[in-house]
Amino acid sequence: MKLSPNIRGGLLMVAAMASFTTNDTLTKAVSAEMNIGQILLLRGVFALALIGALAVHRDALRPLKSLLIRPVALRGIGEIGGTLTFLTAISHMPLANAAAIFQALPLVITFGAAIVFGEPVGWRRWLAISAGFVGVLVVVRPGMAGFSQYALLALASVAFCAVRDLATRSIPGHLPSVFIALLTTVTVTSAGAVVLVPLGGWTPPSAKAVGLLALAAVFVLIGYQCIIQALRSGDISAVAPFRYFALLWAIGLGYLVFGDRPDLPMVIGAAIIVSSGLYTLYRERIRNKLRPAATASSLPPDGL
Repeated sequence: MKLSPNIRGGLLMVAAMASFTTNDTLTKAVSAEMNIGQILLLRGVFALALIGALAVHRDALRPLKSLLIRPVALRGIGEIGGTLTFLTAISHMPLANAAAIFQALPLVITFGAAIVFGEPVGWRRWLAISAGFVGVLVVVRPGMAGFSQYALLALASVAFCAVRDLATRSIPGHLPSVFIALLTTVTVTSAGAVVLVPLGGWTPPSAKAVGLLALAAVFVLIGYQCIIQALRSGDISAVAPFRYFALLWAIGLGYLVFGDRPDLPMVIGAAIIVSSGLYTLYRERIRNKLRPAATASSLPPDGL
């Protein structure tokens, strides 16, 4: 049976979220053995080999001088900050809780697009954004029992990734997405090397840890390919809601691998965040019907 473009795109998005969440799970498993800097450095070496080979295969390499623009620099800063804060967060808190907080990213991007680019946001979407932030507070639960300071790092990661994605919108379309992904991998790997010593230095890794990080790099590449194909297969408004499957994958893998059980505040907060995000996407779809169609950026919305 031939699948419609939107169904195919939705299934690819689910696969992308599964791949990215598996990468997070493998990284969290290794974090007990080595610091975040070493993890980024080792995983980055494997990712560089994979993405570099793909870039060469697709003839996507471009002169380095083409990257000397402000949006690329901002994207790099956002990617480095988002990666460091998120990996530190999931190393010290349940994967599902960090994933629930991260689901606020589309809301923050909508907020940022209104502030930075002056994109119109109606009162209904402002209410949805406000409700989503309330959901984040329920998950973070500041000042209450169960509060973790590392939840604030997960929230900081959302802010950094919003900067990354907003900057991506301003990157010229003639730069291939694979080339941008390669640059992202180089910057994050370099950041791992820079923070390696301050975070405790090099620890001789076990063969198991190296294998898990190599596998994590493979899942990052799979996720990257799936999300690009998902956004190219169907309508973005139809495909984007499937991003929220990342939360289900995080809950399942967190329970199976680490024995984490989501508590009631986390479930309630996550439900509020997801509902707000879905409503925001619904309103965005209605707004898009009232204006001429625009082509989406070919760059990936998720970094490596």
